[in-house]
Amino acid sequence: MLTTLLVVASIAIAICALAWWGQERLIFFPQPLALTVSLPPRVEPLEVIAADGARLHGWIRRGAVGRAPAVIAFGGNAEEISGVLADAQWPDDFSIVAINYRGYGASEGTPGEQTLTADAVTIHDAIAGRDDIDAQRIVVFGRSLGTAVAVHLAAERPVAGVMLVSPFDSLVAVGRHHYGWLPVAWLLRHRFDAARLATGNRMPLLVVVGDADTIVPPARSRALFDAWAGPKEWVSLRGANHNDVAAHEAFWTSIRAFLRARATARAS
Repeated sequence: MLTTLLVVASIAIAICALAWWGQERLIFFPQPLALTVSLPPRVEPLEVIAADGARLHGWIRRGAVGRAPAVIAFGGNAEEISGVLADAQWPDDFSIVAINYRGYGASEGTPGEQTLTADAVTIHDAIAGRDDIDAQRIVVFGRSLGTAVAVHLAAERPVAGVMLVSPFDSLVAVGRHHYGWLPVAWLLRHRFDAARLATGNRMPLLVVVGDADTIVPPARSRALFDAWAGPKEWVSLRGANHNDVAAHEAFWTSIRAFLRARATARAS
């Protein structure tokens, strides 16, 4: 009996050790440049230098107006961000900024919570300083993992609005849902505790979720939504899963309506 317990304990310790040391491979899935993506007109390369000198590569699609409002987009953990720019549904008057995380696409470095959230602030400041961008009308957009990055940026800078697709309250909570047999709270280094930051965010929020999401349970999205301190709108798409929400007509209808309201509003 004692031998059996020792074997079980040894296996449990080994699993926890593997989860601790290998968690980056479970959280981040860097993707190469999507060479098959056809980028629309007015898209040009954009490079931002991070605080530690890492070169972050992406693109900007210039808005059709002079000093344009802008959307800064942050993708999912397995998303090469050029696909965001390829979508023709974005309002023409907004500039759209999409820069790959460290290790994704042509961006240098290794992804991690501290570097991704710090880079988001650097990207915002670089965009806000451009002559062709209205710094008072910058909206941040996040999908899945990128929602936590977007919430962090909104807590650090006065943005005009936040759009979150399939968000979560914390990666610990999502981890517990999928790996309830592991002591996730003890093991997780990249915690992405968005709900804690949301309590201080007072800018308008749009949340879009799929009610059949098997990756981020809607309850985790709702917990983040409930924690948000400012005005907020909840859009639930019937039958949508984690990776197909954008295929539903109501997805872009809600995005465009939110951006129309932000086109005249300014950050406070």
